Amino acid sequence: MKKLGYVFMLVWLATLGTTYAQNQSVTGKVVSKNDQQGLPGVSVVVKGTTTGSTTDANGAYQISVPSGAVLQFSMIGMTSQEIPVGNQSTINVELTDDTKALEEVVVVGYGTQRRRDLTGAVAQVKGEEIVKYPVQTPTQGLQSKLAGVQIIASGRPNEQPQVRVRGVGSALAGVSPLYVVDGVLTDDIRNISNNDILSIEVLKDASAAIYGVRAANGVVIVTTKRGKKGPVQVQYDANVSLRQPAKLVQMANRDQYISYLADAAPNKNVNDTPLTYGGTTNWYDEALRSAPQSNQNLSVSGGGENNTFFFSVGYFTDQGIVKTNDFKRLTIRANNEINISKKLTFSNQLSFSRGNERAVDLGGVYPSLYRAAPIVPAVVDGKYGNLSAFGNVGNPLLSLDARNQQVLNNRLQGNLSLDYRPVEWLKLHSAFNTDLIFNRDQTYLRAFQNDANTFITAGGNQRQQNSQLSLTSGQSIRYIIDNTATVDRTFGENSFTFLLGSVTERFSSNFISGARINVPNDPSLWYLGLGDPNQQLSNNSGGDLQTRQSFVTRGTLSLKNRYLFNASLRADGSSKFQERWGYFPTAGVGWVISDEAFMKNQSLFNFLKFRGSWGILGNDAIESNAYILTAGVNIPYFYNNGLVLGTAIQDIKNQQLKWERTQQVDLGLEFAFLNNRLTGEIDYYNKTTRDALAFQIIPAIFGDPDNQYLTNIASFRNRGFEFVLNWKETTNSGLGYSIGGNLTLNKNQLVGLNGGQALLAGGVGQQGFTTRTDNGQPVGSFYLLKAIGIYQNQGEIDGSPVYGNRASVQPGDLKYEDVNGDGVINSDDRVYAGSYQPKLYYGINLALNFKGFDLAADVYGNAGNQVYNGKKAFRYENTDNVEAAYVSNRWTPTNASTTDPRLITSATPASTYFLESGSFVRLNNLTIGYTIPTGLRDRAKLRTARVYITSQNLFTAQKFSGFSPELPGGPLDSGIELSSYPVTRTFAVGLNVGF
Repeated sequence: MKKLGYVFMLVWLATLGTTYAQNQSVTGKVVSKNDQQGLPGVSVVVKGTTTGSTTDANGAYQISVPSGAVLQFSMIGMTSQEIPVGNQSTINVELTDDTKALEEVVVVGYGTQRRRDLTGAVAQVKGEEIVKYPVQTPTQGLQSKLAGVQIIASGRPNEQPQVRVRGVGSALAGVSPLYVVDGVLTDDIRNISNNDILSIEVLKDASAAIYGVRAANGVVIVTTKRGKKGPVQVQYDANVSLRQPAKLVQMANRDQYISYLADAAPNKNVNDTPLTYGGTTNWYDEALRSAPQSNQNLSVSGGGENNTFFFSVGYFTDQGIVKTNDFKRLTIRANNEINISKKLTFSNQLSFSRGNERAVDLGGVYPSLYRAAPIVPAVVDGKYGNLSAFGNVGNPLLSLDARNQQVLNNRLQGNLSLDYRPVEWLKLHSAFNTDLIFNRDQTYLRAFQNDANTFITAGGNQRQQNSQLSLTSGQSIRYIIDNTATVDRTFGENSFTFLLGSVTERFSSNFISGARINVPNDPSLWYLGLGDPNQQLSNNSGGDLQTRQSFVTRGTLSLKNRYLFNASLRADGSSKFQERWGYFPTAGVGWVISDEAFMKNQSLFNFLKFRGSWGILGNDAIESNAYILTAGVNIPYFYNNGLVLGTAIQDIKNQQLKWERTQQVDLGLEFAFLNNRLTGEIDYYNKTTRDALAFQIIPAIFGDPDNQYLTNIASFRNRGFEFVLNWKETTNSGLGYSIGGNLTLNKNQLVGLNGGQALLAGGVGQQGFTTRTDNGQPVGSFYLLKAIGIYQNQGEIDGSPVYGNRASVQPGDLKYEDVNGDGVINSDDRVYAGSYQPKLYYGINLALNFKGFDLAADVYGNAGNQVYNGKKAFRYENTDNVEAAYVSNRWTPTNASTTDPRLITSATPASTYFLESGSFVRLNNLTIGYTIPTGLRDRAKLRTARVYITSQNLFTAQKFSGFSPELPGGPLDSGIELSSYPVTRTFAVGLNVGF
């Protein structure tokens, strides 16, 4: 059927126009003279005719020409060339940058387009911008670069940054974008070396609808480097760096802590226990370190008339700032292209990565570092100070040293494809894409006891009676088969492109896990089979299967090179829903106003374009069995006066669940002034998610244990503006400089819960939930008691409502507002107090170059959001340590503070006292480099040679008293600092050498 479909399509296409006599076939590749990379979307036209073609994603083209023809090569942003054909059958072209041009070609879903022709909001960052940053993942290198894209990264090795495109569009489904790497659809790009990236495009608006049911949260398209025809080129890039915590919270020292204990634990006499000493232990200094990091990448590329290749090897190491943390990653990439004939091309983009991490348990270590008493020594005579015997937390150093977790990740990702051009204006493309992941997670807990033969002093409850080994092994296999046909015709100033294709996707995963005790301490003997066979702790396995079938079509039309039209439709079938098929259309228009006749005599605008788009996108990021009823087995019940075991359905599920649908409208204006030196964009967007998932309360008589079930009942909306402005110029003295900025204003709101249940989340120890998502509020809004001061005397207490038992309230305690006026302070008095989502975020980018020297600086920040100091609020023991600033400012009979209470205990409720501003501004990157002059490079036979020094997160101005206001998490519980890995500051030196 597929072959028959191609035949019918070819017959139909043949009626669209008359093909020219094929007197001579010419093929070749068009590359940028600057970096020798292939240029997609270059117009190749026979001079004096309308016969033309465009280059593909790799810069290759094919065209039939008459005798004596002259070929014209043109592209926005590059200087045009004319080349007589003569007897040549292969013509390779180098185009130079046109500094006066505004635009360039970008990669969009299943193809490329000139930026001039775009009707959607597509942002692009070149690979050379990303490699300036000494970071592990490509997404971290995008910080500050893109309007409408918020990126939150921690300092933890191998951590995937959190990416939000134009706000949070869901509560219970996924909120992360889809990643597309050389055609492979995936959820994670930590396996890619930054040095291998050619460009990254982000589809922010309805143009992402070409990816249908997975595009509601935006699409990030990653294109890796290809080889070029010509001599073999070798490139070596390396940097070494040192990372350290960017900011640490100053905890109370010995004297401050003891003075606090006098009120918090008056019966605790620190001088009567041998567990303490006369000094101060800085637990952060004991557990953290300055950590080395290195990144090395070697690539070899080249090619002949019929093939090109690109091969690279990268090795990345990061010890992490926690002393037992460590991460290593090896990446190997092979991208090849072979011209089997003048019409048939085979290509592959393959990568292998192997990550090996010794992980740390942040949930156990970081709260302990914060709460640990400073009067207990960390280690004495080889033994660990016993904090737990002191009535405090466990020793965090012992927790680190006694735990060895090794996470091994092997990943093979890539595609094999064939491109066939029966005529120059038709391209048939077939590709097999795959993403194979094999994981192994092994955790060994060393046995230790509190007697003379162990590493911990006597007493306390921190003990591991038996060694324990836990092992989980899993794998996932994703494959995607693409078949597309693309028609690309040019008729003078008019052109059109038509795409038709199908996409088949299958994802399967499985895991097996087990745990045993009394496994030997020797790492070479860490096998489950060597543990106690009579003490098996767990044994489990599971898996998942997802399938999708999609059909895509898209048409673009450019009339007179200034009237632009774009429309697409994707039909998605997904195994995740009973509703099998969904349809996701998009439409866009554009008008290049500056090319109109009435604009020819004006001198204000060099370029002016209006564009608008509309579309519907989907989100199926939920569990595969969310709509499938499951039965519990071996359930005891009484039957015939006896107890028997049976099977029963124990939950209620909506079998009519469907995907969330996001409708987005975008209006944009692109412009250039002053001989294209000043360029910019302004966008307005309105993104509304309907049929969003939420819980609805059901009567208990139905038997569901939670009295609720998941259904499509909510609506969310993100509305905002994006502003981009860039200035670029080279002065007569040779100084080149550019300065640019972007600003995003976003308002997030739950606009309709429609009878659904408000979503509570953000648990903070004994305080319970801290966020509530309900009608009229942003997702994950903080919902807290309103702290309005400190009780200064008993008279204030007697004359106002109090929280809890009145007899236990004392002067110096927090005072709360009786919001509903009922004379009682309880959970009914909670108020919405802001959200972790910023009202605006921005980036500023500066670059200078002069006589071989270059400087780059990036600033990143946000404003208008709130964060919750959960670590300060989390209190279980009165002997927990406190922050130095709190001890200095807290209320005492001699210090009538109006801001800080006398004590923070396990009875202190969640309130605005712990809520702080999340606004910050950061010098995100500062780089100074020097390129060796051409003469010296020629003598050393070097193609390129540059040395540089760089820093990441050099300086941050923040109002938050914690580690960092950038606090990743889920859509309902972000912005809460409990056990977050501190953001790190990095200093690096690097080298770029090309042969």
